[in-house]
Amino acid sequence: MAGSLKGRQFSLLLIASIVFLSAPALAHAISDANAQFVETIDGPAIAVFMYLGAKHMFTGADHLLFLLGVIFFLHRLRDVVLYVSIFTLGHSTTLLLGVLGNFGVNSQIIDAIIGISVIYKAFDNLNGFRSLFGLQPNIKIAIFVFGLFHGLGLATKLQEILTSNNGLWTNLLSFNVGVEIGQIAALSLVIGLLTIWRKTDWFQRTSTIVNGAIMCAGFVLTTYHLIGYWNT
Repeated sequence: MAGSLKGRQFSLLLIASIVFLSAPALAHAISDANAQFVETIDGPAIAVFMYLGAKHMFTGADHLLFLLGVIFFLHRLRDVVLYVSIFTLGHSTTLLLGVLGNFGVNSQIIDAIIGISVIYKAFDNLNGFRSLFGLQPNIKIAIFVFGLFHGLGLATKLQEILTSNNGLWTNLLSFNVGVEIGQIAALSLVIGLLTIWRKTDWFQRTSTIVNGAIMCAGFVLTTYHLIGYWNT
């Protein structure tokens, strides 16, 4: 009974945390203060752009919710590294190409697709594709494709504040390195919590509930950004 109660309490805490995390993701563009500061920069600014990249990833709950779904049932470190590397390859590609090619995409649409990526992975974790459709999509391809959209989302945020081409390559690479630092820091925390959780006897009972909450958060994010797009 005590273990069951703890399991319910933990589920409620995780669900509340997921809902809380989805709120800042609705508007996680680079802050006005940071944007105004960056707009004054003309030339390489490695430390500034590394900080912005790390902050953007560490506070970008939509990115983190997707990554949580990706690593949720991965128990071996080499699998975590493999799947996260696939995601990193995807988002690094479109981040670099999007900014260098000045590829303009509506940020609300991209953020809505990122919300769909959260739904997709949580649905996959719930075995939804096999249960409803009798098939299992290639998760590696899915992670790479969604990584491309996540990177495009990062590119649109960065394009909003870049006003000078002087030092563009240096600042862009610095931002990307910062993104990876933020991603590693956030995932280290998530992996630590997941490791502790998996050692409990109520992980299996609560994992379904939590993935359902992640999927709901994805619906909230997607709906919010689609409404924003239609209202612009």
